[in-house]
Amino acid sequence: MGKIFRYTLSDLLRSYWTYLYSGFFLLFTAALFAFAAHTTNVIISLMNVMLVLCPLIAAMFGVMYYYSSRDFIELLLAQPLRRRDIFLGQYLGLSVSLSLGWVIGVSLPFIAWGGITPENGLVFALLLFCGVVLTAIFAALAFWIALKNENRIMGFGKAILLWLFFAVIYDGLVLLLLIGFKDYPLEGASIALSMLNPVDLTRILLLLQLDISALMGFTGAVFRQFMGTYLGMLVAIAALSVWVVLPVWRMLRVLFTKDF
Repeated sequence: MGKIFRYTLSDLLRSYWTYLYSGFFLLFTAALFAFAAHTTNVIISLMNVMLVLCPLIAAMFGVMYYYSSRDFIELLLAQPLRRRDIFLGQYLGLSVSLSLGWVIGVSLPFIAWGGITPENGLVFALLLFCGVVLTAIFAALAFWIALKNENRIMGFGKAILLWLFFAVIYDGLVLLLLIGFKDYPLEGASIALSMLNPVDLTRILLLLQLDISALMGFTGAVFRQFMGTYLGMLVAIAALSVWVVLPVWRMLRVLFTKDF
């Protein structure tokens, strides 16, 4: 698995798309520092872009990489290698390469402009962490979708639909649910629903650390009361860890039963 991981990582780090991905965040962050009045504004803008772009790129690039390397995968499967080692090595290589592109592209402008200070160091570290976690989650979901669908168009379509559901549709459904049952106590339900969407969960974690949860109204007060504590942070991080492990487990389940 280590050899496959190193090969995949080396291959992807030389890819044009990896440079383009990292370069986008580099230029975007530098432009924010050039025009924003405060570092907090830069972090908020990056958060909004990260919540949309990191899952989308991880999902699309994961599906694209699997389909483009099918011949290489079949060659590896013909060797005395375990299926788990082959796909975990490729998944880790993909996740690490995209995560490096995100971290390097964002960190360099922060270092150049002196944006990392004791006041916002924790928020900046959490921003990088959330981007890495979302990348790992949606890369695993992409591999799972690609393994389930031999048809490339179907695989790409399902990956886009999955990203659209978590990034846009889910929030609308939750909002309709909260409006429909507004006469009932939904504090616990709103927290539980946020745990079921990694995009929402990372957004809430960042907003609470930025101390602007008051903009979320009553919901923000509920989340601050729970996730503003050490126990709430641990529960949120544990939920994100489950979101990383669960798609990988599903991917391995499909892998062991798939006839290549």
